[in-house]
Amino acid sequence: MKKTEVAQMIDHTLLKPEATAADVAALVAQGAELGTYSVCVSPSMLPLETPEGLMVACVAGFPSGAVKPEIKAAEATRAVEDGADEVDMVINIALVKEGREAELEAEIRAVRDAVPAPRVLKVIIESAALTDEEIVMACRASENAGADFVKTSTGFHPAGGASVHAVKLMRETVGDRLGVKASGGIRDATTALAMIEAGASRLGVSATVAILEGIEE
Repeated sequence: MKKTEVAQMIDHTLLKPEATAADVAALVAQGAELGTYSVCVSPSMLPLETPEGLMVACVAGFPSGAVKPEIKAAEATRAVEDGADEVDMVINIALVKEGREAELEAEIRAVRDAVPAPRVLKVIIESAALTDEEIVMACRASENAGADFVKTSTGFHPAGGASVHAVKLMRETVGDRLGVKASGGIRDATTALAMIEAGASRLGVSATVAILEGIEE
């Protein structure tokens, strides 16, 4: 793949809790310079001034997902009001662990209702903390609830981030009906390209410069 093609698959991300407004402004400038698809930030950083063509994504229920569905929906509603083009929500992982698929689907649908099309909803399932069967369940619930993407990880969970295995399984589960976003621990071109080959259609990364430097023009 060409560098420009990979760049257009990247959500250039800054979610460190200590990030300042100046840091986010630098992220936006760098994303525009590198030609990334979007920048992804914490909701407190919205609204953002971005050049035309650079999308804005933010997170909801981040990073634990362990808040009530109505709180996630309210957070997503405010993000949309503040100009977010895309919202990346974290599921309540306990619902997956306890097999409460109907409740999981309802949670995701509540946020979907707050993020109406053409805005994009991505569902972070924290794949490293799940079994294969649980990954399939989380993907199924996401699709049934009307999500646009399933996403591997927050990048903050001690179980780890994206893996080629998880991305392949997620792609097999959702087919070409949803996007698959790989995030968490992707810090070089080799890893990024492996995720794309496994089926990722979007990458959530903070090491964008290093990744793109490792790809030929």
